[in-house]
Amino acid sequence: MRAWIWAGVAAMAMALGVRAAPPTTPPAPQGAKQQRPAAPRPAATAPAKPAAAQPHSGALLPEPEPAIRGYAVPIGGALKADNEEVWQRIVQLAGGKGARFVVFGTASEDPEASAKQVVDLLQRRGAVAEALPVAPKFLWVDLNKVVRDPALIAKVKAARGVFFTGGTQERIVDVLQPGGQSTPMLEAIWDVYRKGGVVAGTSAGAAIMSTIMFRDAPSSINILKGRIVDGKQVDRGLGFVGPELFVDQHFLKRGRIGRMVPLMMAKGYKLGLGVDENTAAIIRGDEIEVIGDRGALMVDLTEAQTDPTLGAFNVRGARISYLEHGDRYHLRARSTTPSAPKLRGELHDAESPNFRAYYTEDYLSLDMLGDSTISNMMTRLIDSYRREYKGLAFDALPRPGDPLAELGFLFRVYKGSDSLGWSTEEFGGEQFTVTNLYLDISPVRLPMPLYGGWAGPARPATEAAAASAP
Repeated sequence: MRAWIWAGVAAMAMALGVRAAPPTTPPAPQGAKQQRPAAPRPAATAPAKPAAAQPHSGALLPEPEPAIRGYAVPIGGALKADNEEVWQRIVQLAGGKGARFVVFGTASEDPEASAKQVVDLLQRRGAVAEALPVAPKFLWVDLNKVVRDPALIAKVKAARGVFFTGGTQERIVDVLQPGGQSTPMLEAIWDVYRKGGVVAGTSAGAAIMSTIMFRDAPSSINILKGRIVDGKQVDRGLGFVGPELFVDQHFLKRGRIGRMVPLMMAKGYKLGLGVDENTAAIIRGDEIEVIGDRGALMVDLTEAQTDPTLGAFNVRGARISYLEHGDRYHLRARSTTPSAPKLRGELHDAESPNFRAYYTEDYLSLDMLGDSTISNMMTRLIDSYRREYKGLAFDALPRPGDPLAELGFLFRVYKGSDSLGWSTEEFGGEQFTVTNLYLDISPVRLPMPLYGGWAGPARPATEAAAASAP
């Protein structure tokens, strides 16, 4: 069964002043040969090359942290109550039955109800959970005191798990790290994490996992057009996943590839993880494991290039991989290990003489920022005889007088010689892993308005003259 959701529109504008450092090794061009193993590989590996730490622009990064033994679990939002795999795994990682959790409804419009729901769901899986009254919406709470309350801090330190609910992510950061200064309560959370505990969060609770996060950026097309300001669209996060990995949420559902890549380039990130809804990524040390209902996208800009002379956002040679349930990604090696069911399933390798693709036709997407467009394009391309697919992104309803109204972007997703895919139908529906496709994004002009009235088909001049004769 193949149910493909297709949309495509690519829009990307250069963030003001953004530059990506030229790579020391050029990305694999379409059809270029790289050294490959003769037999199918259990893990798809990027060209062997140690990834040097890349500095971020601005002064938003914390000092290097000591070795961390715990688990960071960003959840892409819309986590369902019946997602047993994710809820059970969170409890298991914290020690199993009887594991103590503290729950922060800090981000929520209704923190009491949001935290209570999570407490109930954790307790159904055997945990001992308690909500803490730390939220701006609790008007009777003095936040300056509550984040220093010895009794509440003791409860955090006694826990093996911390859970942040969804809502507005800046509330979490502003409460626990006001003005960039860590509070005793945040230090207690870090203490749990360093000692081997779990720090999990859904939606807003996932956004805070990076050292830098989107604070308030509802429009991906505006980010592509360079409308990105520190302290407004972008701000510091809490940094549980470390300074080298950027995390975004609601990723595939809301087409956030269009905001992730510009921010990564603006802030010097080489690796980005976009987690979709009802899906979790378990991050510990060098490894990321994807579990849950949908999938996640890895973006690797290690060898990406940009052309500053174009005057708008552009990128060439970004490496993208799509992971679903049970797949693992290794950060240092830039490699993916598909789940066992996919390794037992079908290998999709366009370089193999035995390759038999399902798709043969070309495709142009008209909404690259649409629901799951990028992941659907990737899974379809890897099972196609085509070498590339393209799509467009643009603002269909620009504001009057917008000087960038006609700025759009062409997305080109294409295969390299190291592009591989695996699929399985063991669980009823089709699941995919796609590794090492490549992405170029180029600015294009899309004249506005996009459409006008239909005047009918053009007629030959002789026919038109005859029709007008008396």
